[in-house]
Amino acid sequence: MSLGTLYFMDISPRSQLLEGLINYFKLDVKLVSYKDDAQFAELFPLKKTPAFIDAKGFKLTELQAIAYYLVSLLKDEKVEKAFLGACPKEKANVLRWVSLSNSDVLQTAMAGLFPLVGYVPYNKKQVDTALEKLESYAQFFEQRLQEFTYLVGERITLADIIAASAWEKVLTALCGPEFRNKHPYLVRWFTTVSASPYVKSVWGDLKFAEKAMEAPKKAKAEKPKKAAEPAKPAAKKEEPKDAPPAEQKKPKHPLEALGKSSFILDEWKRKYSNEDTRPVALPWFWENYNAEEWSIWKVDYKYNDELTLTFMSNNLVGGFFNRLSASTKYVFGSLVVYGENNNNGITGAIMVRGQDYAPAFDVAPDWESYSYSKLDPSNEQDKEFINNMWAWDKPVVVNGEPREISDGKVLK
Repeated sequence: MSLGTLYFMDISPRSQLLEGLINYFKLDVKLVSYKDDAQFAELFPLKKTPAFIDAKGFKLTELQAIAYYLVSLLKDEKVEKAFLGACPKEKANVLRWVSLSNSDVLQTAMAGLFPLVGYVPYNKKQVDTALEKLESYAQFFEQRLQEFTYLVGERITLADIIAASAWEKVLTALCGPEFRNKHPYLVRWFTTVSASPYVKSVWGDLKFAEKAMEAPKKAKAEKPKKAAEPAKPAAKKEEPKDAPPAEQKKPKHPLEALGKSSFILDEWKRKYSNEDTRPVALPWFWENYNAEEWSIWKVDYKYNDELTLTFMSNNLVGGFFNRLSASTKYVFGSLVVYGENNNNGITGAIMVRGQDYAPAFDVAPDWESYSYSKLDPSNEQDKEFINNMWAWDKPVVVNGEPREISDGKVLK
């Protein structure tokens, strides 16, 4: 009888390493791509992978939880202690390295890799920041691995398997020989773990990157070929030329017609940028805000179920704000990303000139990917939501559940 079904994503390193454990321990677990099973979304409403369900309907998500449970199915205390830790300190250390690798290291690696391979728009600052963070993580691993063969003592554990999957794309694609030369202990450890039977059956023989990945080159636009000049017609008597057409004026933004506001937006933006938000900036805002001239809107992304990594969700917000540049003289606010990887959403509060949101937002081609509902600052609940969205210091409440803010951007 099958022990259960593991739903996986083909390109996910998380899914790959669980497949390696299943193969190594010869567990009777069925492997199914989440795309190939119509029941997946019904069984796992958050649509997160990897996901596991056993023959009796017991369901699990999250890599660490599934890995621990799969090892427990062996019912072999010796293997379990060796792989998950033999004492409370070892178990805590395994969890420590698993958590660091599966969140910080892997997320940072993807933040550096995705713009370079075209999964998200290229952003030099984002890539440089990711590489700086990876350097600090590599140094942290180096310090540990100078003294130990593996991350937790002198035998391979789940911590090594998950950590190796986080470093795999860094060493085989993103970073080149210079990075490896600076971190010989990290490379030695990775080579040892990747050759272990736990993952070799999935990865095969890995090759390190010959050079660091470079920024994508912009394709040069081809110059249109000159059409052959037609034969000159016989000279004709010159007719008087019409006067040149008057130069067309650039169309004004529709909100310009509302005239000058008594609430000076630039002054508020300076106050928000330079003063403490809760104690100084927000009280100033409510003292000066004019509800007849401005309105504030709750803005929600319509397709949260399609969001994956939080940094990608934040990039999506950044792109939306960039495309609103024509309206920056008439708007202020922020959108935040709440939740965690593969289970996050986008919401926020944005103030616009006038009482209609459309003229401010329809300058962006993707504005209809968001929903807009008017907030009433005289309502304490709405006012608190606005304060929270602009202060970023409290969780977002979604369907009665508090969700921590993981990232966000300010539109100013």
